[in-house]
Amino acid sequence: MYSVVVEHIYLLVTVTLVSVLQNAFFALKVEKEGKCQNIPTSVFERVCCANRNCMDAYPTFLAVMWCAGLCLNQAPAAFAGIIYLVVRQKYFIGYMGQTSQSTPGYLFGKRILFFLFSMCIVGIFNYLLVHYYGTDYKEYVETITGAASALLLIP
Repeated sequence: MYSVVVEHIYLLVTVTLVSVLQNAFFALKVEKEGKCQNIPTSVFERVCCANRNCMDAYPTFLAVMWCAGLCLNQAPAAFAGIIYLVVRQKYFIGYMGQTSQSTPGYLFGKRILFFLFSMCIVGIFNYLLVHYYGTDYKEYVETITGAASALLLIP
């Protein structure tokens, strides 16, 4: 029983743990900048702001990734999650330079969150079709979602 449950969520768990490591990295960057300067500098303020912005979007990311993985298919949801983490890293690093360098990462991250949200809606809609009409389109939807997740790589 346990292995059946883990089989359906292990990719989501892996992405979640990687995201925790990324959050720890961001926190270490803030701590390092804070220790280097007794007086707050613009670099410290940018690092703090980038960290805060990433943390503000973090619960939304986790919620839609897990819902998409559970309601539809964990593989494309986990793939989108990894891409989101890469984009979030790009956003964070870009924000430490000039804030305009972080804009592409921010916009790309929004697109990934929208994809995950769409996966959630499609998964719920398919469940309702199965429950009320006995029609299951999950196999078709998973195929389309798997193919569409590759489109996330296009900037």
